[in-house]
Amino acid sequence: MARAVERAIERRGYLVAEAGTGTGKTLAYLVPAVLSGRRVIVSTATKTLQEQLWQKDIPLLRDACGLEFGAAYLKGRSNYFCLARGEEFARAATFPAREEAALWPRIEAWARRTETGDRSEIDLPDQFHTWKDLSATSENCLGRECARYEECFVTRARALAAQADVLLVNHHLFFADLAMRTSRAGVEILPEHDVVIFDEAHAVEDVATEYFGLQVSSYRVEELSRDALRAVADRPDLASMMRETTGELRKAGERFFQAVADGLRQGGTPARGRGFGPPPRRRPARRDEEEGVKAALTPAVMDAAQRDLQRLDESLAGLRELLGDAVTPALSQIARRAGELRVEVAAVTAMKEPSRVYFGEVRGRGVFLRAAPIDVAEELRERLYQRTDTAVFTSATLAAQGRFDFFRRQVGLLPELEVEERRFEGPFDYARQAALVSPEGLPEPNDPGFVRAAAESIRALTAVTGGRAFVLCTSNRNMNAFHEACRDLPYQVLRQGDRPKSRLLDEFRSEPSVLFATASFWEGVDVPGEALSLVIIDRLPFAPPGDPVMSARLRALEEEGRDGFSELQVPAAALALRQGFGRLVRTREDRGLVAVLDRRLVTKGYGRAFLATLPRCPLLRTVEDARRWWLGG
Repeated sequence: MARAVERAIERRGYLVAEAGTGTGKTLAYLVPAVLSGRRVIVSTATKTLQEQLWQKDIPLLRDACGLEFGAAYLKGRSNYFCLARGEEFARAATFPAREEAALWPRIEAWARRTETGDRSEIDLPDQFHTWKDLSATSENCLGRECARYEECFVTRARALAAQADVLLVNHHLFFADLAMRTSRAGVEILPEHDVVIFDEAHAVEDVATEYFGLQVSSYRVEELSRDALRAVADRPDLASMMRETTGELRKAGERFFQAVADGLRQGGTPARGRGFGPPPRRRPARRDEEEGVKAALTPAVMDAAQRDLQRLDESLAGLRELLGDAVTPALSQIARRAGELRVEVAAVTAMKEPSRVYFGEVRGRGVFLRAAPIDVAEELRERLYQRTDTAVFTSATLAAQGRFDFFRRQVGLLPELEVEERRFEGPFDYARQAALVSPEGLPEPNDPGFVRAAAESIRALTAVTGGRAFVLCTSNRNMNAFHEACRDLPYQVLRQGDRPKSRLLDEFRSEPSVLFATASFWEGVDVPGEALSLVIIDRLPFAPPGDPVMSARLRALEEEGRDGFSELQVPAAALALRQGFGRLVRTREDRGLVAVLDRRLVTKGYGRAFLATLPRCPLLRTVEDARRWWLGG
């Protein structure tokens, strides 16, 4: 693999390389990258891999191999403590919960001694809401006009990044930078570079779709109002008018987003994290408020919200007008934000660009309106490949049914581009180390009796391995239903969301356990050894047919006379299933079972595509067969 990466860098071309778990692909691309003499960006989908590269692989190359090179590590600015906002917060600290207030002394002590300001240095809960007041976004950062600019952690991190031979980032930061470079001249986050290596490249399409579109949300209106009041805290001449203006803005925002949310709920489908859901050609599952709602924005939805949209537009214009003669950087920034938000709200709600799909999401108390490109492949051709002549795409899951056609279509690597394709098998003997179980007799996933029957299968399967199982679900609803039905299992029973992810994994490893989880445990989770001996997957991870982006892409394929089911939905779901399968075998010594509780894996013709995408291993049809295999019989 290292030779293939070396060739791609030397000939200034593109490489798509699937490398199984255990291949050592990080070293396979880092060594030729370092030796190339070109400036290289390595982009990962998860912070876990980014931190592994920084803490393990980069030091290994330097210490064990004696290679000399400059390396840097850059995250999105929201990961860094903002000195200016932290100072402002400390003057009148308020917290959404008592538990968060108890952590403040530790944060203050850390902020005084940290060299990087990186949140990962301090063990904060995943959902630590106060952090948004302690970090800066691109919207509320004053940049060079900030009094703390020179000592700012982001400024220092970017200065180191500019000098590095190898820069580690994540996909979100890479595509945020790419979107800004190609839409705002002279605006950039990352330094100029010669080569980009995408590890965990299976996530590129989704992240690019997110950043090449527009998004406005109820949270942005709330944050603008809050920041505007803070900006006039020392201006009594403006404070009264600002309270009145932001009060109107808040009310207008609440009314507008509530009207949109009501319209979306009347015709939306459940928003399930990664979008896992029922298969195509079937009615979507009933709405589950806990999972949120995602639906297309339609003229009917916008007509019902038109009066409230007008009030929101007038309120944003009023805030900008109030600060029209602002002389301080902070007030000028608020005026700019109000103007930009006004333009973006108008663009998303007008729905005039035929190359985009317009939709809304309701998640918790937040409402999000989005405009996403229907064909992200075309966007990548224009924004990435015309600017970067050398790119490597690698992951353990890129080939559907042994071919890269699907992945290349999704990311715009057209046949006319010079692309080398390589598959590197990992060191694991799946035929010996793993078995796939598809229990007979289960109803189809949309059957009312599925959850009860599947819960019984979970009980029987976990008895085979003595717990030590992940139950990976395609929806929060199923996760909670299975968790409730299996609370009395004779093992430690854990559920995603009840504790931070790192703590859940520590507890899972500490004793035989059964962990019920959804999307965030399907990939990027590494539990080697016998602690994880069984992975149970509730259903084939098809995207919901009512998902607006998927629906738009299916229509586009149908207009070209192509079969969206076989060309898009099946390979996407097959690769997602393979990601879940990949949680099981992490070393040459690991051994265990993967059970798929969706009978369509073996009863439907398209099930063959799933089986052909998974590693080759025995297919078992009963729990008793699984027990015999597990015991070595």
